Amino acid sequence: MDAETVAAARAGAGSEADPPGRTRAQPLAPEDRKAMIIDAVIPLLVEHGRGVTSRQIADAAGIAEGTIWRAFGDKETLVRAAVEKYLDPEPLRDALRAIDPALPIENKVRAIVYLLRERFRSVMSIMAVVGHERPPVPQERTEFAAIIATILAPEADDLNWPPERVAHILRLISFSSAFPALNDGIEFSVDDLARIALVGVAGRPFAIYTPTTAASAAQQGEPRCS
Repeated sequence: MDAETVAAARAGAGSEADPPGRTRAQPLAPEDRKAMIIDAVIPLLVEHGRGVTSRQIADAAGIAEGTIWRAFGDKETLVRAAVEKYLDPEPLRDALRAIDPALPIENKVRAIVYLLRERFRSVMSIMAVVGHERPPVPQERTEFAAIIATILAPEADDLNWPPERVAHILRLISFSSAFPALNDGIEFSVDDLARIALVGVAGRPFAIYTPTTAASAAQQGEPRCS
């Protein structure tokens, strides 16, 4: 247990007098109180990382510091619980499931790209400040691909790939657009990304020629490697 945890626990062990101006929170069930503290600490983690203090957490949650340690034992346990909730994929799945398959495909692709990019941005923001030691979360890729395949099922015969594969294409586009180092100064809007996914750069599918020899590459105008 770190020094800050010990000091805060001692301070809250005997009594939990409210500081001047603070209204005591109404009693909550233990799990509800934990959830409330986690909700309060998530934006603080994004802003301050692991350096967030117990005082900042207590002020954001409207509780005394001792309450934090009685609920979680130490700050690291609280941080892990908050990161796990932040990375929970179920809210993304629910949002994807809410997309109406009857909508026009351009509307559906735009909504999918928007939700995926926001998901990747949020993951990157928390990883940047708390580190890349990601807690285990339910398997995402197969589940999300099945959900997107259901959304795109009405257009399945018109797609250039099966809906499940299109789901991974949209995932790749969304991930790369959410990565700050890849997009500095050349950002694409959600509309841009949806248009790329729908029509690419040429507007139609065409055969891709893969040269097998240097001579055939030269005949097709491919640059030669020296």
